[in-house]
Amino acid sequence: MTELFYLDPNPTGTPGVLFLHGLGADGSSWIPQLAPLMEAGFRPLAPDMPGNGESRYDGSGWSFKRVAADLADLLRELDTGPVVVVGLSMGGLVAQQFALDHPGLVRKLALVSTFAAQSLLVRFLIISFMGLPFQPNYAAQRTFPKPEQESMRQTFLKQAVRTDPRAYRAAILNLGLFNAVNRLREIKVPTLVMTGDQDNLNVPARQNILAQHIPGAKQVIFSDTGHAINVEKPEEFNRALLEFLAE
Repeated sequence: MTELFYLDPNPTGTPGVLFLHGLGADGSSWIPQLAPLMEAGFRPLAPDMPGNGESRYDGSGWSFKRVAADLADLLRELDTGPVVVVGLSMGGLVAQQFALDHPGLVRKLALVSTFAAQSLLVRFLIISFMGLPFQPNYAAQRTFPKPEQESMRQTFLKQAVRTDPRAYRAAILNLGLFNAVNRLREIKVPTLVMTGDQDNLNVPARQNILAQHIPGAKQVIFSDTGHAINVEKPEEFNRALLEFLAE
């Protein structure tokens, strides 16, 4: 049995839609998407990755490959069959790893505010020399830079402080080392790249690479939108996602 905590508000829905959260967040960051997908008959699943939210981390071997394997085990235990995988930021990297390692479990892929290769080792160095609390605050300010987004910043920080520091550091190291550019053409399922034009964490130019290298991939750009598209523009995000799922 896997030990991942997950939200599963519509277990009789089909097909499943697996939502993968970003660095320092947890499955609850997808709450704005759950009700619309349930109403459309889908089965949204929003797990907490190891060391995040309610999911424990055993202290060894945290990697995107291992997380992808844990997620595959979860889907097999729940007997979901192939699912749509939606990953935001770090969750988008896990989604790519999942699609490459477990292609038989993937119907479609939605990659949100993410990339295939980007050096983030500087974040690991920041944590090592400036302390872990600095990084979540930095990420919160970059993700939600507008004054009217203060409540979003605070919600994110409440999630981040619950993250196991060992898992957080390992995740940042994995972010810095990740490079799937040369394998993107192996992804054969319908893919949607979702990009905020004002994203200053994963800039649109890096996200464009996904759309250019994954065969048949489509890209939708959200205007006047930053990194956390699903929270900033939930209605637009949900509409675009549901259109993609209906294709």
